[in-house]
Amino acid sequence: KWLEGLCLEKRVFYRLISGLHTSINIHLCAKYLLEGTWGKPHWGPNVKEFTQRFDPVETKGEGPRRLKNLYFLYLIELRALSKVAPYFERAIVDLYTGNLEEDAETKALLLNFFKETKSFPMHFDEKSMFAGNKKEAKSLKEEFRLHFKNISKIMDCVGCDKCRLWGKLQTQGLGTALKILFSEQEIQNLPENSPSKGFQLTRQEIVALINAFGRLSTSIKELQNFKVLLQENR
Repeated sequence: KWLEGLCLEKRVFYRLISGLHTSINIHLCAKYLLEGTWGKPHWGPNVKEFTQRFDPVETKGEGPRRLKNLYFLYLIELRALSKVAPYFERAIVDLYTGNLEEDAETKALLLNFFKETKSFPMHFDEKSMFAGNKKEAKSLKEEFRLHFKNISKIMDCVGCDKCRLWGKLQTQGLGTALKILFSEQEIQNLPENSPSKGFQLTRQEIVALINAFGRLSTSIKELQNFKVLLQENR
C-alpha cells in the first residue's frame, strides 16, 4: 500500500526490482540442494521452500504480488526486445563471432527472435513515464541510472561467484531494456548504412539483454512446474 504514495516511475522501479528478486528466488527453489543418497548431492524443485516464499498465507499476501511483478518485468523486457529490432535490422550491423557463416546465421536467428516478440500484445506503455516536467524527468532518469549502478555494486559483495555473475548480468539486462525503451525516437532515426550516433549498444549490453530475458523465461517455466507440483501435493 505504501507504493500508492509514490509517482509512477518509482512504483515501476520497485516492481521491476521485486520481479528480479522473484526470478532469483524461483531459480533457487527450482534448483535446490535436496538430501542426497550415498553422499551424492541431489538438486531439484523444493515445494516447501517455494511455499514459504510465495504462498499468500506464509507471506501475508505478499507472495502473489511478487509473482505479478515477475510477469510485469517479463513484459517490460519483452517490449524492449521488440523495440530494439530496427537497430539490428540495419545492414551495417554485424554480430562478430569470428566465423563469417556463424555471423550471418546468428544475426538471422536474432532477427527471427525479434520477429516473434512483436507478435505478442503489449500491456505497458513506457511513454507515460518521464512525461511531465522535463527537468524533473531528467532528474528521475538519473536517479534510475544511479540506483541500477548501486545495485550492481551491491552484487559485488555476493560470496557465490555464480550468483554474483547472474545477478550482475540480470541487473545489466534490465538496465539495457530500460535504455532501449527510453530511446525509441533515437532508434527510429538511426541511419541504415552508417554508424549509430544517437543510440548504441555495447556487446556486453546485448549479451546481458538476451541472457536476462532467457532467465526470466526460465523462471516463468519453473513457476508453471511448481503449480503442477502444488496441485499434485494437495
